[in-house]
Amino acid sequence: MNNTNRRFASLVFIAALSAPVLAATKTVTLDVPGMTCPACPITIKKALNKVQGVSKVDVNYEKKLAVVSFDDTKTDTEALVKATTNAGYPSQPEGEKK
Repeated sequence: MNNTNRRFASLVFIAALSAPVLAATKTVTLDVPGMTCPACPITIKKALNKVQGVSKVDVNYEKKLAVVSFDDTKTDTEALVKATTNAGYPSQPEGEKK
């Protein structure tokens, strides 16, 4: 293998190792039972949108739910729950009992 081929092979190897991990968009539905007025969803939506990696937030006051889409390489459900809780609205993933 000549010098040029060796360099090319090294560059290909380095590029393969440094390629970013493909992010997966996940969606979670959070139960937010503390929503007591039609203005509550505004605060919840703002809190969730501040979490790095969140791409979409839909909050439904009547159902007391927040549906959040996020990049799972940047955040997780625990961080989303923490964001709503810190905003004064404790939440949990839909279907979980605490």
